[in-house]
Amino acid sequence: MADILELISSRKSVRKYLDKHIPDEDLHKILEAGRLAHSWMNVQCWKFILVKNQETKDLLSELSIGQPQVKNADAVIVCVADTQAWEDAKITHIQKPALNPALQCENGILIRSLEQVIYPVSYMMLEAHSLGVSSCIIGAFGSEITAVLPEVSAKAKQALNLNDNQIISTIITLGYDAENKETVKVRKNFDDVVFNEKLS
Repeated sequence: MADILELISSRKSVRKYLDKHIPDEDLHKILEAGRLAHSWMNVQCWKFILVKNQETKDLLSELSIGQPQVKNADAVIVCVADTQAWEDAKITHIQKPALNPALQCENGILIRSLEQVIYPVSYMMLEAHSLGVSSCIIGAFGSEITAVLPEVSAKAKQALNLNDNQIISTIITLGYDAENKETVKVRKNFDDVVFNEKLS
């Protein structure tokens, strides 16, 4: 079994890809890693859209402020936060807002939904890395949250068949590294971010 810390340590963001297709079996494994991610109250307020179509990738690149790795990736996973999932989940018996976001304000549901999608995103990127597939997480793009590129955002939501309760949370690009550059992961020191009992 692969060492998880080694996978985390060696994974890097890659923005230039070879003209080489990822096997469908590997794409399935990557998406399965996302499906199996842990979820608060098991609501699983996420959906994943695998995109290979070049026209759609071009549109998503435009949505992503023209980032070229989106259109040049072999495949793209659009990660969607579904705020309706909290209403659909069988947790209506829980009447404490702290435990049931469906009882919170609209912003509370939105924040909790976006937070939840982080888990499968991380799992999918680590599974991709374990299979030798490089990835890059795209966070800069137009949406109803960022209020950037509203017309392109509306067009992308229509192309992806998203409803008003479904929001693009993250875009993951996938492909094989075209450069294989050695990189050093720069992170703050352990003692700068980890504390015992309280911040010092």
